Amino acid sequence: MKSISLIIQNARQVLTMRSDQKGPRTDVHMEDVEIIEDGAVAVSEGKIVAVGKTEEVLGQIKIDKQTKVIDAKDKIVLPGFVDCHTHPVFAGTREEEFERRIQGKTYQEIAKAGGGIKSSVRALRSKSKEELVQLTLHRLDRMLSYGTTTIEAKSGYGLSLEDEIKMLEVIAELNQIHPIDLIPTFLGAHEVPEEYEDRRSEYIELITQKMVPEVAKRKLAVFCDIFCEKGAFEIEESKQILTAAKNHGFKLKLHAEQLSALGGAKLAAELGAISADHLEFIDDEGIKMMKESGVIGVLLPGACFGLGMREYPPARKMIDQGLPVALATDFNPGSSMTESVPIIMSLSCLMMRMTPAEALVASTINSAHAVDKAKEVGSIEKGKKADLVIWNVQNYKEIPYHYGVNLVDQVIKDGRVAQIPSPLRGEG
Repeated sequence: MKSISLIIQNARQVLTMRSDQKGPRTDVHMEDVEIIEDGAVAVSEGKIVAVGKTEEVLGQIKIDKQTKVIDAKDKIVLPGFVDCHTHPVFAGTREEEFERRIQGKTYQEIAKAGGGIKSSVRALRSKSKEELVQLTLHRLDRMLSYGTTTIEAKSGYGLSLEDEIKMLEVIAELNQIHPIDLIPTFLGAHEVPEEYEDRRSEYIELITQKMVPEVAKRKLAVFCDIFCEKGAFEIEESKQILTAAKNHGFKLKLHAEQLSALGGAKLAAELGAISADHLEFIDDEGIKMMKESGVIGVLLPGACFGLGMREYPPARKMIDQGLPVALATDFNPGSSMTESVPIIMSLSCLMMRMTPAEALVASTINSAHAVDKAKEVGSIEKGKKADLVIWNVQNYKEIPYHYGVNLVDQVIKDGRVAQIPSPLRGEG
């Protein structure tokens, strides 16, 4: 029998997310959560070594004085959330824009007036790497407190070689000092910065000829992303930048079809991107092409909610047509100021008609696939990281149903109970 470091036992439910379908879950398999009643999970050296009914697991392991035993009676156990689209490194908040949107201004109007991404760029450029690390730590603590154990983290508020590198170095440092695993994404093509407004081609050349090669050389990012949208980067510009990134070994992601049906979803399919994100205005052809090319649709209802949009991604159509769907917070200071995956699950159920099971699959195993980490995280299976969350609920459906509060009891990251500061660190 194997000695273990941690066992969670007597859980009302353990939801493993295992399925007969391999790869990202699609169609009816997005309901595959596999519920084990009176469940247990055993951990050794940060990895899951057994999962099943408590009696069965106890028969497979050895408990000694060093074993931490957690009784999860009347609670449920889930995999840690994988938040596969976030912008956590920023310097200033944009609540004034929030108020202006309430008063009737559009996202595009605010951006033209000097707000939007450009305001975040000005704020970030004024901060040192050390200041940005401290500002971001409390945000990661909040994410962890809501059950998130892995995130994709984008640059994109630097928009210069020096400041994009600075952001990615901040992400690298946070990866060393915070329990959450951060998967870095280069987003130098978030917008054309103010100093290049009349020299778009020069900025694109800067990205393709200097930024992409330097980020690749320093191994500071796994993915390259782009904001493919009117007013940001058009289709041919996006194709040029993403092709350069692909040639330097980056995996690809796209912000696509958020504000208009530009064709970003089709471009994602053409280039073999791992995901296309947002997709509020995706058409049937885009869904078909993404499905055929194996591109995951990452839906971000928090951005729709934060921008006061009436249009949400057609999640029901995507799922019914066999496209794998993931969920993420899109945590950022402009359009989705939330670190909470549970509230995103609530929005996905209420505004996009996803079932609680589909929302859970989309926030765990499918979002793990969307960052190419499904072999390590996203489900409770032998050999995977022991990233586990114990919830103070009787049934997983309570998580999106009982919205606006934190129902997490304990978070286990890499087999250790995470220590979450209380109160959480403030902005200062």
